[in-house]
Amino acid sequence: MATQTHTKYKEEADTCTTTESYCTLIVWNDEVNTFDWVIETLVDVCGHSAEQAEQCAVIIDAKGKYAVKEGSYEILKPQCDAITERGIGATIEIMAN
Repeated sequence: MATQTHTKYKEEADTCTTTESYCTLIVWNDEVNTFDWVIETLVDVCGHSAEQAEQCAVIIDAKGKYAVKEGSYEILKPQCDAITERGIGATIEIMAN
């Protein structure tokens, strides 16, 4: 019986750890949006410098996607929404521990 209680506690701890995990904001490449639009979006939405946004855009184009920002889900979710509202593909992924 004690083992089951311990197991249940461990599951609860794992769930708590997952909700506190850091996430990444992924921007996806497409054939529609221009480099300039992606750069402008990263500057406006993510607070990147022009140089940083340009480097991200080059990597997105070359690799198909790139993690442009890291942080908590609560911080990244509005930024992800703002990017997708501009017609650019973006998702949030939980970082592996």
